[in-house]
Amino acid sequence: MDTLSFKTVSPNEKSVIRSWFIMDAKDQILGRFSTEIANVIMGKYKIFYSPHIDCGDYVIVINSNNIRVTGKKWNNKKYVRYTGYPGGKKIKIFKDLLNKDSRILIYKSVKGMLPKNRLGRLMFKKLYVYHEENHNHKAQKPIFFKKN
Repeated sequence: MDTLSFKTVSPNEKSVIRSWFIMDAKDQILGRFSTEIANVIMGKYKIFYSPHIDCGDYVIVINSNNIRVTGKKWNNKKYVRYTGYPGGKKIKIFKDLLNKDSRILIYKSVKGMLPKNRLGRLMFKKLYVYHEENHNHKAQKPIFFKKN
C-alpha cells in the first residue's frame, strides 16, 4: 500500500449532522452555563471540530427566569451601551435586566463567547431561549443535553 496516498479528512458543511438539544437553566450559574451553551453551538464537543466551520448543534434553553449569579453581581454587575449621541451612555444593572427580560442575559453572555465575525453571527442564530418550560420546537424532537 502506498503511504503517500493517505489524505487528511476535513469536515465541510455537507458532512455536518446537526442535532437539537434542550438545556435547563434552572439554578444554573450564568457564566458556567453560557460556556456549555457556547461549546455546543460551536461544536467543540464533537470529534471533527474545526474552528473555521460551523459544525455545532441547535440549543433550546428553558427556564431562563431561574438563572443564578454568584457573589455581588446581583447588584453590581452592569451592562453598558452607548447610543452614539453625546451623553448617550446607558447603564442597566443585572437585576433590572433579569426582571425586564431574562432571555437577554443568556443571549448577551453566549454571544460574547462566540467568534466576532460572520461565522459567529451564523452560530448565534442556533440559540433559542424561553422563559418557561414551554417551547415551539417539539417537531425537531430535541433531547436533553448531558454533560460528559
